[in-house]
This record gives sequence, structure tokens and C-alpha cells, in this order.
Amino acid sequence: MDFEEYQMRARTTAIYGGVGEFTGLAYVALGLAGEAGEFANKVKKIWRDQRGEITQENRDILIQELGDVLWYLSNAASELDKSLDEAAVANIEKLFSRKDRGVLGGSGDNR
Repeated sequence: MDFEEYQMRARTTAIYGGVGEFTGLAYVALGLAGEAGEFANKVKKIWRDQRGEITQENRDILIQELGDVLWYLSNAASELDKSLDEAAVANIEKLFSRKDRGVLGGSGDNR
């Protein structure tokens, strides 16, 4: 499955209110932050409780969390009438531009 098919299929499961409106975008933005936080928290607990030793069970759980992140990310793109492919292309172009100009490190959006 590619991003285009995933995004199309994920969109059919979007049952939250305000789809296509600001409230829909707000819903998926908050969900994205929440799921990313869950992923980070699970990684933190691996660090704390397992001294960074990642088991297969940890990997499976983390992949499930990344799937949830992907669902919200996909629907965020849909709320903006964009595709994940468009987001990926724009991001890689930005990164390679920064790489070519020697400004991958540092801070600021417009470098």
C-alpha cells in the first residue's frame, strides 16, 4: 500500500465532527499531538524501565502507535486538501535545500 491508497482508505474511517471544517482540523491536530505523545511516552518507559533494551513486543507496540500517528497525519493532510505525497515531496525538497546550503543544523523554520 502506498500513501495515496492509505490516505484514501483512512479518510473513509474519519467519523469525527467537522470533517472539512476548522473543527475537523483542530480534532486531528489534537489527536496527532496525543498519539505522538503516547509514542514518546512508551519510548521513555523503555529507557527508564528497560535501560533502553527494545524487545520485539516493544517494537510491535511502537509500530501500532506509529500507525495511529499516521492516521491522524493522513487526515490532517486531507483536512488541508493535500496529499501525504505532497507533504513528503515538500519536506524532502526543504531538507535537501538546507543540506545543499549547509544549514541542516541550527534552528528556525526559514533557514
